[in-house]
Amino acid sequence: MTVTATSPARLRTLLLAGSLLALASGAAAQEVTDQDAIRFGARADVLDISLSPSGDKIAFVSAGPGHTEVVKVIDFTKDAAVKPVLTNGEKVVDIDWCQWASDTRLVCQLSGMGGAQNGLLIPFDRLIALDADGGNIKMISQNDSPRALGFNQFGGDVLALDVAGEEGMILMTRNFVPETTTGSRLGNEKTGLGAELVDTANGRRRMREQPDEGTRRYVADEQGRVRIRMIPQTDSAGQMTGTFLYYYRKPDSSSWSPLGPLTIDGQTVDSIIPLGVDSARNVAIGFVSKGGYDAIAEVALDGTGAGRMLMARGDVDVDSLIRIGRKNRVVGGSYATEKRQIAYFDPALAKLAADLGKALPDKPLVNIAGASADEQKLLLIASSDTQPGMVYLFDRKARALEPLLPLRPQLEGVAMGQMKPVTYPARDGTQIPAYLTLPPGSDGKGLPAIVLPHGGPAARDEWGFDWLVQYFTAKGYAVLQPNYRGSAGYGDAWYGKNGFKAWDVAIGDVNDAGRWLVSEGIARPEKLAIAGWSYGGYAALQSQVLDPALFKAVVAIAPVTDLGFLGDDARGYTNARLVRQQVGEGPHIAAGSPRRHADRFMAPVALFHGTRDLNVDVRHSQAMAKALKDAGKSVTYSEYPEYQHSLDDSAVRSRMLAEIGTFLSATLGDK
Repeated sequence: MTVTATSPARLRTLLLAGSLLALASGAAAQEVTDQDAIRFGARADVLDISLSPSGDKIAFVSAGPGHTEVVKVIDFTKDAAVKPVLTNGEKVVDIDWCQWASDTRLVCQLSGMGGAQNGLLIPFDRLIALDADGGNIKMISQNDSPRALGFNQFGGDVLALDVAGEEGMILMTRNFVPETTTGSRLGNEKTGLGAELVDTANGRRRMREQPDEGTRRYVADEQGRVRIRMIPQTDSAGQMTGTFLYYYRKPDSSSWSPLGPLTIDGQTVDSIIPLGVDSARNVAIGFVSKGGYDAIAEVALDGTGAGRMLMARGDVDVDSLIRIGRKNRVVGGSYATEKRQIAYFDPALAKLAADLGKALPDKPLVNIAGASADEQKLLLIASSDTQPGMVYLFDRKARALEPLLPLRPQLEGVAMGQMKPVTYPARDGTQIPAYLTLPPGSDGKGLPAIVLPHGGPAARDEWGFDWLVQYFTAKGYAVLQPNYRGSAGYGDAWYGKNGFKAWDVAIGDVNDAGRWLVSEGIARPEKLAIAGWSYGGYAALQSQVLDPALFKAVVAIAPVTDLGFLGDDARGYTNARLVRQQVGEGPHIAAGSPRRHADRFMAPVALFHGTRDLNVDVRHSQAMAKALKDAGKSVTYSEYPEYQHSLDDSAVRSRMLAEIGTFLSATLGDK
């Protein structure tokens, strides 16, 4: 663990206590000469950003060399210089985010992946607090008692940065674990998830919500009062069933009542997933289902269960709540059609967003990334398909917009391919939505091309900057990203049985994307490749099982290779039952596992995988490489010791891109 600040030894001790880390050396560094790989493989300079309550300071998490993350602070009341205050150099630990607890104090979350214990990878996280200059570091996740039974994985969530009547305190959850003396539990101790008021300066804490063994999540209102709790349902073996019960409190009550039955605009609904509480109107805001699509609604927390729809569509899911400020106020929602759209409930914010969208170049998507306590100063991030993003500071009183930080300064001035929404016909005539990105300046004809299916499969691609896509277009490839059936975002019918149970539908759509590129004259058939990450890597491999002659090169990053492995890999985790339900049982397991059909492969394959991948165990790629070699097929495999699913390391990503570029060039020939 290499985390440095005013007291690096102290921070190391705090974070590593009981963290089950088993460190190993990474792959030997290799010099990368591909400048495109270096530029596009580098992680963003702004990974997370926050504005102080006064609006006078900014803190942001920045990617440093390799895997490192650095917390940096800008103080506008002084010299406005960018000053690093905290650095993480350990590749199995990440600095996820930092928020201002006050104008002088930061709260940051660090997460990591512990070494395998009885064959299981153990994720964990911790919260720390530090001064704006990096001093006075405190672990505010409560340390485990020496007598605790087992390791406390999770360090708690911040429920509220501002708590009414409690200046300088934050409200955060804590998982109380049972204790033991001589192997037996102590009596009468309280266990489960509770909530405490914590002084981030000295670590003093006061109980606000008594621990409850069944509760897994709390929701607080803008005053910092816990108003909702979630209890997941489990079977007799302690496995999650995928159903949840929600309970609420009235404003001045300490007792809990079931949240339901519910009526939205007079219509009965099965449930709501509450994510926010508006205390002024005494309503919970969250997601409901309407006509097979996700929508946003609110319900009264007064016992009537009556509510109204806030945002719904009949073509795509409304999938995100828009929040603002230190009180996490819900101000709107968003959805993605051909491009992501943000709709504000607040008329003033709606007008502001519209005005900014017109004023900024290239009509970017504008997101509110932070706000001062009075919401008069806003941090905005504007980005587009060809613009990786710029952070702006907007003063609402002065109507002044100031550019602050580019998200990826190494890409300034680099030509980008424009991402164009398209549709193409699947084999049964269904129109599949997709995004086509052509190399800058290309006429779009007779190109080498890559089909790039997304991961998930319960996800979707969207219009916007994509470093992997732009690397490929910089190398002269056309890229098509299909939102195949089985993707999320288009409602229940499009999602269907999901991309595992109905893999033949999803992979059929992916292969049809390649055929369309050829039929339109965009791609030369002898220079058509497929690449993907996670489920996208699975789709890339399984495409060979359906049609071995279609793609001439296959790139799979952290891919699923055997559906049977997925259920086995989940054993020992509380979501094992849900994974088994998602994957299902029956003949599709064997038919849909590319590892079991290595003999059908015709195209060379390049595999890439990290060894601490909790999403897709590294054995998937190891077994796939072995199966292909045993079948006499062409395969290369690059493994990254200690790295997780997303390979969050600029040097690793750059090396991987360079290897992919070399592989495609050698396999497909000169462009």
